[in-house]
Order: sequence, then C-alpha cells, then structure tokens
Amino acid sequence: MNRIILTTCMVLLASCERQAASPDTAAKSATVIDEPVAELQQNALQNQLAWQLLTSLTSEVGPRLAGTEGDARAVEWAVGKMNELGFDRVWLEPVEFPVWQRHSESGRIVSPEPLSLDLAALGGVPGTDGDLEAEIVHFPNLDALKAVEDGSLVGKIAFISERMPRSQDGSGYGRVVPQRSRGPFVAARKGASALLIRSVGTDTENSAPHTGAISSTETGTPLPSAALSNESADQLLAVLNQGQPVSVSLNLDVGFAGIGGSSNVIGEFDGSDPDQGFLLIGGHLDSWDLGTGAHDDGAGTVITMVAAKMIADLEQRPARGVRVVLFANEEQGIYGAKQYAQVHAAELSSHVIGSESDLGAGRIYDFRSRVSDAGQGEIARLESWLAPLGIPYNPHVQASGGADIGQMRKIGLPVIDLRHDASRYFDLHHTRNDVLENVDPADLQFNIAAWVTFIYWAATSDAEFGPVPPST
Repeated sequence: MNRIILTTCMVLLASCERQAASPDTAAKSATVIDEPVAELQQNALQNQLAWQLLTSLTSEVGPRLAGTEGDARAVEWAVGKMNELGFDRVWLEPVEFPVWQRHSESGRIVSPEPLSLDLAALGGVPGTDGDLEAEIVHFPNLDALKAVEDGSLVGKIAFISERMPRSQDGSGYGRVVPQRSRGPFVAARKGASALLIRSVGTDTENSAPHTGAISSTETGTPLPSAALSNESADQLLAVLNQGQPVSVSLNLDVGFAGIGGSSNVIGEFDGSDPDQGFLLIGGHLDSWDLGTGAHDDGAGTVITMVAAKMIADLEQRPARGVRVVLFANEEQGIYGAKQYAQVHAAELSSHVIGSESDLGAGRIYDFRSRVSDAGQGEIARLESWLAPLGIPYNPHVQASGGADIGQMRKIGLPVIDLRHDASRYFDLHHTRNDVLENVDPADLQFNIAAWVTFIYWAATSDAEFGPVPPST
C-alpha cells in the first residue's frame, strides 16, 4: 500500500501544473487506485515515445492531404511504426474517395484601396478559373445570407463575418462551422460568384486562415470559396464600414482530380482471452495541407498508438485486446470511418467499447460516457482511477465517440470521450500553424496517462459496456 500511495503522489505532483486536486480527492485516489494503474500513469508522465513518433510523422512525412503523396507516405509510415512497436497484427483496408487538390490561392482588395488578403480555399470547392473580381456584399452570419432572395447576389462576392467564440469544450466550432460547410451552397443559390468567410478559428495573434471541408451531403453545386484569416476579415470589415463599395479579386487554383484513395491502417494487440473481444481506439491519419497536422490529428495518432503499446507491454496482458485504427480521409468526409463501420458491422459484438483522440494535444479535462446500464456501474472505478490526474466524470453530456469512432457508435458501439482542453486548439486548427513546435510534450505525456488508464480499465473489466441504442 505504501508503494501505491507513493506512486499516486508522484502522479499528483506531475499533474498539479494543470489542476490541483482537493485533499478529499487525493485521499480517495490514494486508497482506491490499483498499483498497476498508478505505475502506468507514472510511466506515461515520463514517456518520450509519443514525442519521438510525432516528430517523425511531422518532419519525415509532413502534410497528409487525403489522396496525395504525403498521405501515401503516412500510410507507409504508420505500418512501419506499428510493426516496430510490436503490434501482433498490422493490416490495411483500402478506401476510395474523390481527390481534391490545392495548387495556389490569392486574394486582394482592389478598391477603394489595394490591400492583400490572407486566405485559404475551402476543401472541396471549385477554382475561379483565373482572376475573379466582384463587389463584396457583407453578411454578419449564415442566417442573414439565407434570408436574402435566391438569385439576388448575381455578380457579387458574399462575405460572412461571424467570429468563432473561444471555449474549453470547443462548442463554438459547432455553432459557426456551418458558414464553412454549408455557406458555399447557400451563396450559390443566391447567385453569388464566390464566397469569403471569416475563418472558423479563435486566433487573434499570429493569425492565419483556417481551411476545412465543405459539406459532402449538401445538395447543389458549391461555388469558389475561401476563408480569411481573422486579421484579414477585420481589415475587410473596416474597409466596408467606411461606406464605399468594396471590390475584391480572387484567384483560386483548386479542384478535384478524379477518384483516388488511401487506406485505414489497423494494428491490433491481442488480449489474454480472445473470446473477450477488443477495444477500438484511434484517430485519423490524414491532415490538411497548410501545416503538418501536429495537433490534427498527429497527436491523436501517436497518443493512441503509444497507450496501446504500454498496455500490451505489461507482464500480464489484460483479457481484452486493443485495436488501433488510423482512419483515412476524415477531413473531407469521414470516408475511412464510414467504410470501417460498413465492413465491420457484422462483428460489432467483438468491439467492447470505443474511444477516439481527435481534438488536439490540449490536456484532457473531463470524460463522458455512452454505455449500457451494466457498463455505467463501472464508471465510478474509472473516475477514481482518473482522479489523481484531476480528470472528473461529466454525467451531464453523453459521449459521441467523435467523427470517426462515432460511425460505429451509430450502430450500437458504446463509447467513452476523453475530452481535451480546446481553449487554444482552434487557434491552430486547419492552419499553417498546426506544427510540432506548437505542441507541448508534457501535454502529450499527460494525455497518454489518461489514455492508458482508460484502456486498462476497459480491458480488465468483465462488464458488458454495450450495446447501446443506435443513434444518428
């Protein structure tokens, strides 16, 4: 017991920089946490492997736009690293999708005074076929654009200026992202020649444009569209507020280049009892092309790989195995995860529970669940094991599983969400600033500590966490 208490105290000291635990919480965790869990957490907080892997992925592979050479290198990299890490099985499942490419992009205010604009084309839009110059019509949000008559913006460029609010849970993203995902279709119905939006991001210093996909399910044809950095959006608004007509010139050399593909990369560690099934964890391997995808989703890729290895390296493996899936083309339509759900639906019963890491490398601050009644009885144990890290259970919000694992949740897979602090994530998300130097190695270590705790909890439990009712 003394060893357990000592180890737990070391974990508490390592995590105090993030959140000081109350005396009651510390006392509780010191008495209920299992010794293997405390040792796993301590080892995770000293782990260097995830940082080494993330350095390798971002420097040796770089940007991983789906269907490009960078994406193909990433698949090869992931297979090689999983084999080096000792996964019992590693295999590929090919995925097909339309390949969108970015060649060049530029924009500038032409009148009343010339001014360069910092912008990025939205993924999935067509190009302008050379220079496109037109007068700007401003809308404060997408609803205002929807409200104007169809065909009323012929020969104009629509501009939506709504700003994304900052929040720990990233909820502001969901509120504002429709201007990116649906805006190009709405503006097309209104007759506009092109669309500019304020980037769906929270950065104010070192501002950069945030790219991102348009909807893959919206009907109609999108028009050429780009996101302005917050700084450029503010500059354009300032010029518009002078009350004079404002004309902008755009040149977007982007578009689709036929059907291509990539692969879901799957690695599996066996449990000690094959009849007990396996956990499904992972993130997505692709990224946008402006940065190197260090946060989105390089961090999730390496966190789940390393956490799974730590469990597999235990002297006595848990009964349940761990399957890590690095999904293909999440960014432009969740193609890999949708295919995985179709291919593996028949073996849903072998999937014990799922969780995904895809909200950057910010420190995990709480966790949520969507499990059966029997599984809910096990949540208190996970809560007590995560207490030394200062990660409480949030019973007020159901887990979603994320964009990728959520595809299996829709057909009944129980899920846990380990929620990352997204306060700064959307400063970097989908920008040229999503690079290794903007990741804190200590945050990676902290998150691995949370992940190994979750995996060990689920892999050693004999509870049936699901199925859960299918949901959209």
